[in-house]
Amino acid sequence: MPTIADKGRRMPPSPIRKLVPYADAAKARGVEVLHLNIGQPDIETPQVVRDRMRTLDLKVVEYSHSAGLEGYRRKLAAHYTAQGIAVSHDQIIITTGGSEALLFGFMSCFDPGDELIVPEPFYANYNSFATAAGVKVVPVRSTIDSGFALPPVKDFEALITPRTKGILICNPGNPTGYLYSRAELEALREIVLRHDLYLFSDEVYREFCYDGAEHISALTLPGLEQHVVMVDSVSKRYSMCGARIGAFVSRNKELMATVLKFAQARLSPPTFGQLASEAALDTPASYFTEVIGEYKQRRDLLVEGLNRIPGVKCPLPKGAFYCVAELPVDDADAFCQWMLEQFHHEGRTVMMAPATGFYSEPGPGRSQVRLAYVLHKDKLRQAIDCLAQALPQYTAVRKGAVAAGSV
Repeated sequence: MPTIADKGRRMPPSPIRKLVPYADAAKARGVEVLHLNIGQPDIETPQVVRDRMRTLDLKVVEYSHSAGLEGYRRKLAAHYTAQGIAVSHDQIIITTGGSEALLFGFMSCFDPGDELIVPEPFYANYNSFATAAGVKVVPVRSTIDSGFALPPVKDFEALITPRTKGILICNPGNPTGYLYSRAELEALREIVLRHDLYLFSDEVYREFCYDGAEHISALTLPGLEQHVVMVDSVSKRYSMCGARIGAFVSRNKELMATVLKFAQARLSPPTFGQLASEAALDTPASYFTEVIGEYKQRRDLLVEGLNRIPGVKCPLPKGAFYCVAELPVDDADAFCQWMLEQFHHEGRTVMMAPATGFYSEPGPGRSQVRLAYVLHKDKLRQAIDCLAQALPQYTAVRKGAVAAGSV
């Protein structure tokens, strides 16, 4: 029998989706599953996008340019420039989601065995992209006690070796919702310049900032014109996850020419998704005012509700639509599975993402979960109620199992 490649064996499963079979089984039993495990917003896609797709009349669905439709790239460049991120259309390559942008960037910037420093916890698929590209992820740990603030500069410096070629941040962060301050970004700037590194900045949640906080793009940091790669996506900004359109943005001409070769190898990004994304740029500002207001209310409801549950700790995120909570359990993976297999309250249960998959090793996230506040507030209240009922029951079950010698 042919063997599976080592890279395939090392490819990690998704911690966000690995519990899906248990959720499906729960639904088959008639249990309502409240999905806080995945960043799939229930916010409506902008009307301008839906209108554009309804009136679209293409006689032939053609390939686009490998870098993406020029009209879309020009319009997107103007959009960025209006936000203070001055780029031209030839400094943008449209990708199949932000995922492909990261993968192309890793393959263009790093040789197999090169090292990439990433503050953890981090988006779990960074591990997958790094595995595909042969890159070694080197974590620098942030903690729940600091609200997942950027680790000190000395922690980064201690990890830099001759194989270190870049730093990757997500701002605002997935899974933590942490928003980096100007001072933190300036600290990163100094490290990048001192060691001549790439700085990858995943900014797909840029619009979602709360409490008057300001998002600062890495592309606005002076002196990093040849160092910064911004990764973007329409998925969360316009609630268009299924469009699968992202962007690789850099002012580094040699890097852009290299990424274009990978883009040419996959021919072109999705045509329909690009047309929808171009239309999305005409979304009125009122859409974001309403959406940000809604997410803030959901954040406040969920985080306050979680912190009222005995033994639960959850920092208040300033961006994105995720939070990481520490629970009074010794194994969040087992607890999340138990929630789906054995627990329901008033016919409902909650699906969460165990945080072990957002760390390079499972220990630090053993008691943590990521929750996405992407459901209506009434559903979030139900989820909080479920968790408040489930945790003491789970503790009792675990104590019983220990006493019986089955654990």
